[in-house]
Amino acid sequence: MKRILIQLDTDALPSVFDRVVAIDAGVDELFSYGGVTPENVTGLVHGAIFTRGPADLKNTALFIGGSNVAAGEALLKAVKKAFFGPMRVSVLMDSNGSNTTAAAAVFAATKHIKLAESTALVLGGTGPVGHRAAQILASQGTQVRVASREKSKAETVCQKIRDVVKDARVTPVSSSDTPAKLLEGCDLLIAAGAAGVQFFKAEEWQQASSLKVAIDLNAVPPEGLAGIGVTDKAVAKGPITTYGAIGVGGLKMKIHRAAIQNLFEANDRLLDTAAVYDLAAKV
Repeated sequence: MKRILIQLDTDALPSVFDRVVAIDAGVDELFSYGGVTPENVTGLVHGAIFTRGPADLKNTALFIGGSNVAAGEALLKAVKKAFFGPMRVSVLMDSNGSNTTAAAAVFAATKHIKLAESTALVLGGTGPVGHRAAQILASQGTQVRVASREKSKAETVCQKIRDVVKDARVTPVSSSDTPAKLLEGCDLLIAAGAAGVQFFKAEEWQQASSLKVAIDLNAVPPEGLAGIGVTDKAVAKGPITTYGAIGVGGLKMKIHRAAIQNLFEANDRLLDTAAVYDLAAKV
């Protein structure tokens, strides 16, 4: 029986990037729909779950994507509501590549530091990738400083993380504070801001005496962390190991493909932030 992946994209045009990854992951048939909303998704879900018997539903899966993570989360909620009993299929939610990118960044850091014994600063911590990187770090026992230009927004994200990660050690901070203050005692720095935003000059993060790993997830000039090349992959800058967006990107792609393949192992998988990170150790 053919493995069918149904792409539900909240943007008007389904992502070509996500479609290519699906094909490379070995999907037999790919059905792509754009402009999907909670209001119009039920019929698409029913089309997926009523066309095959319960024993064969593992051969059908859903991928929720698009550039708007909040819209993707709302869509996931509607999709789950449309399931009942054994009539369900596995779902991967990765709007804006947020879960797979965050998982790759955090897993790259594990090659150099012990997360449970570390303190991390996540710049752009209220954005889709930053939020999820902070959540994954918190789930691994890391002390996390979530930075935003508006501290109140950082506190909102911290509370969302506390809602899903028991005993999360997360602290909201303002990115307007000095780099020295933000980085004091930090082992890990992740910059996950929007394109065009540069957080620190090279000398600002390189002078942090405790810093061991710095990861910049911005692939568009200027760098989020000046001095880190977009292709850096475990490149030493003095005592600090650095990664750029493309340096992390190879692992991100492996995780993305593995997640799609994992969907077809059962008909009840829900690959959210935590589940996607669990896959990182297996790729």
